[in-house]
Amino acid sequence: MDSAAARDRVLDAAEKLFYARGVQCVGMDELRAASGVSLKRLYQLFPAKEQLVAAWLERRDERWRGRLTAYVSRRRDPRERIPAVFDWLEEWFGEEGFRGCAWINAHGELGAVSPLVAAQVRAHKEAFRDRLAALVGEAGLPAALTGPLFLLAEGAMVSAGVTGSARPAAEAREAARTLVAAAGREVSRRSPTP
Repeated sequence: MDSAAARDRVLDAAEKLFYARGVQCVGMDELRAASGVSLKRLYQLFPAKEQLVAAWLERRDERWRGRLTAYVSRRRDPRERIPAVFDWLEEWFGEEGFRGCAWINAHGELGAVSPLVAAQVRAHKEAFRDRLAALVGEAGLPAALTGPLFLLAEGAMVSAGVTGSARPAAEAREAARTLVAAAGREVSRRSPTP
């Protein structure tokens, strides 16, 4: 098995085990067994568990943001793309095996002791915030709307992870619609009339 295939197998096993049970509950020997990659090879690929966790979060980030972007991009109206973020979150929260935000979970377990993991979590959250900022800009709305939308989404993620319910996404979506409508009225009011 070449290095790329072995790496993918280890990351696939990490994805399932870390997300389902938490990082600290899963040992390297269990990852070896689940991936079918020898312990020696596993440590060649990831000399420290922290490196494996960071690689898992990085790969998950690419997939997560790709899915979000594909979903939101289906909306033609730029102002409807913002509530679509919350529609997508609601679908994600309703998926079988949903256990909250992997980055928040990983930060809760390792953020205080692993600068590498903390950096991956910050990068993911900054990229998500940047995506929201881009959607706000495309909709012609004030940049100041980004922060409240980001907090609504993040709060919904935490609440959904704790309650096991998709309802926080629906509630956050309604709050986001209210904010978008109010910001849109403010933009219209300030725009010069022809």
